[in-house]
Amino acid sequence: MKPLVYNLDSDSALAAQLAQALNAEIGSLEIRHFPDGETYLRVLDEQLERPCILFCNLFHPDEKILRLLFLADTLKELGATQVILVTPYLAYMRQDKRFQAGECVSSRPFARLLSSHVDALVTLDPHLHRYHSLSEIYSIPTEVVSAAPLIAHWIHTHLKQPLLIGPDSESEQWVSEVARLAQAPYQILEKQRHGDYQVDISTPELEAYAGYDAVLVDDIISSGRTLLETLTHLQDQGLNSATAIGVHGLFAGDAYERLSQQAQVLTSESIPHISNAIEIAPALAQAVKNLMR
Repeated sequence: MKPLVYNLDSDSALAAQLAQALNAEIGSLEIRHFPDGETYLRVLDEQLERPCILFCNLFHPDEKILRLLFLADTLKELGATQVILVTPYLAYMRQDKRFQAGECVSSRPFARLLSSHVDALVTLDPHLHRYHSLSEIYSIPTEVVSAAPLIAHWIHTHLKQPLLIGPDSESEQWVSEVARLAQAPYQILEKQRHGDYQVDISTPELEAYAGYDAVLVDDIISSGRTLLETLTHLQDQGLNSATAIGVHGLFAGDAYERLSQQAQVLTSESIPHISNAIEIAPALAQAVKNLMR
């Protein structure tokens, strides 16, 4: 029997693309709320003795996590041979240390929670700044899809003379890989963060790259302040029109509107947004195939 893909997200298009790439069927659910706000969930499919893939993009995770856990457990009880979670954006990864006394390092309990309900996990470039791999906190098999070749392909096919720019030293390993695949030079900035919103940026000397197309690459675009300040520096140093590419576009507040006034802003399809330009469904599907048994 073909695998089943269950969509728990508002982005039905990406779930459908994933199902098509997997030659899978789309599962049917009934989800509603009781008058007291509790969730009612019912699986409408029969013959569930096969792999089941849950597509649930975990941005705004607190709104989605209960129905995800309810569905995972229900599918196992009804005979699913394997339950694989596909979440292009993996939540709670940025809280990876105790920055202030008494804080919850939420990436760890969140990892334990998911690991206790699903059999395997597929995600796209999680925030691994202080963890070397997901296996440090997840006890289930995981597949991490790299956006580097997907972004490099877009750059290589759309820009004639790109210069890749990473926002900080932590990004160098990732940005250098995109640059290598795109056959382009790169530079890394120095960033000092003061709280959640204030960021100071220092740029290297870029006179040698006058006339190049600046391509800012980051894993997550949230407030956009780092990119906005960087764009100002780049314009002062004579680079051509800029493109900002983020794997995950969270775009807090008016971040997208402000950024799009100064640069072309692109993101992967990991979070539904008007800026989506980097296709990810085929890569996610291959990762699922690697995990299916």
